[in-house]
Amino acid sequence: MASPPRHLVPTPRAHASLRRVALLDGPEAGLEALALSTGGGLDAWLLPGRTLDIGPLWWRGRQLAWMPPGGLLHPAFRRAEEEAGRGFERLFGGFLVTCGLSHIRAPEGGEPLHGRLPFTPARLTLARDDRVLEAEAECWETRINGPSFRLRRRIEAEPGGGALRLTDEVENFGPEPAPHAMLYHVNLGWPLLAPGTLVWCGADLLGALDPGRPGPRAPAICRAAPSGEARVTSPEGVALTLRWDAAAMPFLQTWHDLRPRVAVLSLEPCTTDLGAPAPLLAPGERRSYALEIMPEDAR
Repeated sequence: MASPPRHLVPTPRAHASLRRVALLDGPEAGLEALALSTGGGLDAWLLPGRTLDIGPLWWRGRQLAWMPPGGLLHPAFRRAEEEAGRGFERLFGGFLVTCGLSHIRAPEGGEPLHGRLPFTPARLTLARDDRVLEAEAECWETRINGPSFRLRRRIEAEPGGGALRLTDEVENFGPEPAPHAMLYHVNLGWPLLAPGTLVWCGADLLGALDPGRPGPRAPAICRAAPSGEARVTSPEGVALTLRWDAAAMPFLQTWHDLRPRVAVLSLEPCTTDLGAPAPLLAPGERRSYALEIMPEDAR
């Protein structure tokens, strides 16, 4: 869907906008959001208080993100180190949770589940809805006598468009080499996840899903993803394609819990395979990552 001719609208912001709002109720109270609307069917909340990750994401008014029962808990209420390093599970939810920067996956060696970055407040450096809808922020994972990383993030969308583009740069600010790993935890619920949903990694069909039936939670599976693309198509008439830089993130991890009243599917582009150590990032060295998010009506 194209933007309207300029002479037909009093302001471009009547069609596409990026507005700063604050949530005021319940466990979300105090959480700031950038309410993004392209005017082309894509709407999302970008969350500076949670790493400038993506909370709700709608396509043509339909929520695609998996949302937790209690809402997007403000990170001040919980700590990643709680519950034997599984505090992540209390805060989990929303379309995107960025994991790292020193560690991903299960708690290990004093590192909590998916590392210390998730839900860390970011410093917003740009929020603008002029010719492009764009937001920039920086976030730190740092301690004395330990790893010190800075994440710089940019999210942008075209007015009238149907895609979000995310770019990240991670830099080692410490005096010594430090292990660095990164994982984009993309979390999908109904209507993307429905009986008969198909999941693809490049040209390879990974399988069909049947949520809502009793059964155990499926373990995470990690595979090489040289195409840098994953796609989900739902019989509910909606689809989603993810594209990323496969040179920077050569693997795709998938995970789902199809039990009744849970029904979540996660697609997780990542830097390392299961069981592989995180490579070292030298002092001053940088790594760049990119993710494109493209919902559409299913054919």
